[in-house]
Amino acid sequence: MAELADLEWELLPFVALPAHVQLALEEVLLDQVARGERPPTFRFWEWSERALVLGSHQVLANEVDREQADVLGFTLARRMSGGGTMIVEPERSITYGIYAPDRLVAGMSFAASFAFLDRWVVDCLCALGVPAGYRPVNDLISPQGKMGGAAQARRRRTVLHHTAIAYEMDPTLVRRLIRIGREAVASRGVRSAEKEVSPLARWTSLSRAEVVDRLTEWFGRLAVVRTRELDEETLSVARLLAARKYATWEWVDRLS
Repeated sequence: MAELADLEWELLPFVALPAHVQLALEEVLLDQVARGERPPTFRFWEWSERALVLGSHQVLANEVDREQADVLGFTLARRMSGGGTMIVEPERSITYGIYAPDRLVAGMSFAASFAFLDRWVVDCLCALGVPAGYRPVNDLISPQGKMGGAAQARRRRTVLHHTAIAYEMDPTLVRRLIRIGREAVASRGVRSAEKEVSPLARWTSLSRAEVVDRLTEWFGRLAVVRTRELDEETLSVARLLAARKYATWEWVDRLS
């Protein structure tokens, strides 16, 4: 079975960006790895705004209470990967992405690949005293509920795996913003599941930045990692893709 140590990784430090640019950057980085222009890459995201991020196969009208999203100042966005809607906020969410050749998960079932690509996080959090575990297919959990969730996209023999962890969150936001348990407006599309949220900050006195530092250090113990700043050319391509695709209503509401 493959391990993270089988590849040499590039770490991209935090860059604070709007939601649509962050999501476009996901696609750009994945394509660069697929073309051999970038080595396997690992990064933590920094959100510059509050956002509701739908999975690729979700119907906006089914999932989001748009009136509440407007009142609370949440940008609406859609990612290229599947799964349910996630709530992200600056300084309150921990989000990371992995972009690698799919040989890293060769021979694994879809469910097994999720657990494998998040195993290092569970191990690190447990070492920090957090009672973390994993619930198939894609939930990072504590004894009190869901701390985070993962999603994947695969193309051109390359895998994108990203995970969003609620470091601090008002749990009431879930029912206010996401139409869980409400009648579906459209019959198609993947619905978000009803799960109790258990923010990471309940379980540790470490700050969000300290947790990210510990996670980065842990990943670096498991594999060869070289740090490189995100280059301006890649960022420019991502901004252009955001303007042409991810920030357009045609994409955000593409399954209306």
